[in-house]
Order: sequence, then C-alpha cells, then structure tokens
Amino acid sequence: MTIERQNPPGLHTPPGYHHVTVTTPSRTVYLAGQCPLTEDGTVVEGDVLAQTDQVIANTATALEYAGASPSDVVRTVVYVVTEDREVLSAVWSRLTSSPIAAAFSTASTLLGVAQLGYPGQLVELDVTAALP
Repeated sequence: MTIERQNPPGLHTPPGYHHVTVTTPSRTVYLAGQCPLTEDGTVVEGDVLAQTDQVIANTATALEYAGASPSDVVRTVVYVVTEDREVLSAVWSRLTSSPIAAAFSTASTLLGVAQLGYPGQLVELDVTAALP
C-alpha cells in the first residue's frame, strides 16, 4: 500500500496538512465520529481541550483495534462547537501535538459548528484510514 500526500501547484501551502491524499489500499477503515465520551458513555466534563484529550484517546484506541496507526490516516474532519477562531486553533494545536498527530498531516478539515449529538459535547473527530 502507498499513501501519497501532495500539495498541487496553484494552491496555497497549508499549515501542516495536505490538500490531496491518494492511496492504493486493499482495505479502508472508517471510524465512527469519535466523541469525548468515557468508556461508560458519559461526556467528559470540562472545556473543549479536556474533551479533545478524550477524543484523542478514543481515536487511538479505535485505530489500534482496527490494526491502524495515525500514519495510516488519509482523511480527518474535526468538528468544534464554536464561532471563535482561537478555540479552533487551540483544538488544532492540541490534536497536532498529540500521540495521534500524524493523522493530521493528511487531508484535513476543521469546522466550527453550532451543535453536536450529545448534550454538552464540544468536539468530534471523523477519521478514515487506509491499510494494506
């Protein structure tokens, strides 16, 4: 399997991620949106960064279970309940300095949204990985 991460000529240079990710996998792993839920299903209390830490832990667990690593990730979408660009930047910084940081060197999208599925939920991560 190969994963090629590219930035085509004519597009701006992105801060750490790539515009295009091309794979030749035999298996694709799609994770359900990883939420800031503990093993017993409760939303982590605290701010968006505390919730981001739980999302990171949950994503690492799900990837490992699927036989994947953060470097196998080919697409991420991060949803954050905020209109504040500083909050978005803080979440992105937390993700890109985490144990799953390699997942964000690929095609990535960061969105501020009005609401997520669980009461009190502030962040969610959607991940796709490619495996040989």
